[in-house]
Amino acid sequence: MKALVLCSGGIDSTTCLAETVKKYGRDEVMALSIRYGQKHSKELTAARAVAAYYGVTLRELDLAAIFADSDCSLLEGSIQEIPAESYADQLKATDGKPVSTYVPFRNGLFLSSAASIALSNGCTELYYGAHSDDAAGNAYPDCSEAFNQAINDAVYIGSGNQLRVIAPFIGLTKADVVARGLALHAPYHLTWSCYEGKEKPCGVCGTCRDRAAAFAANGVEDPAQEGSV
Repeated sequence: MKALVLCSGGIDSTTCLAETVKKYGRDEVMALSIRYGQKHSKELTAARAVAAYYGVTLRELDLAAIFADSDCSLLEGSIQEIPAESYADQLKATDGKPVSTYVPFRNGLFLSSAASIALSNGCTELYYGAHSDDAAGNAYPDCSEAFNQAINDAVYIGSGNQLRVIAPFIGLTKADVVARGLALHAPYHLTWSCYEGKEKPCGVCGTCRDRAAAFAANGVEDPAQEGSV
């Protein structure tokens, strides 16, 4: 294997997988999907569908126990409601702290776990789909350029210079990511972004709003709004 891609079943990781498969071919790429105690399994189901679409090996990992003490509104043990507003509006009430849907150090944990799996499978590159919109305003600090550089340095040094962490969209907006995915005909009809686990996306949580805006910026109908997801 050449590369491991974190695959959440959303549009960012799906675009990342699309680009990596194009670069190396499906036989040199594997995907990793992680359960972290989220309130629904929609994204895990989507990740399986996307991996099957590209014909790549998918590994699944359960890290839910690590987040058992968190009151993050995304997690099944939380009594908090998932905010039905944009990230910008949510950040007005956080006093500079991350939003309530921030899972404590999730990307740090995911990438550290993935690094071990990647090394065990001979991979030299580890990809994830963080982009600038998620890092804006400190909503998700583990999507920032500073975090990416630090985790890349740690993994590269800790792996004996064998593995690099790559975030190809770290300086891009979500609209930019969608543009790249559309050019590759990424299977966005298979993806799931909504924080709610209902039959159809809620349309009002932060990630639904960001997704809708990204497709609108590209002048394309969102498959989720066509009832394909």
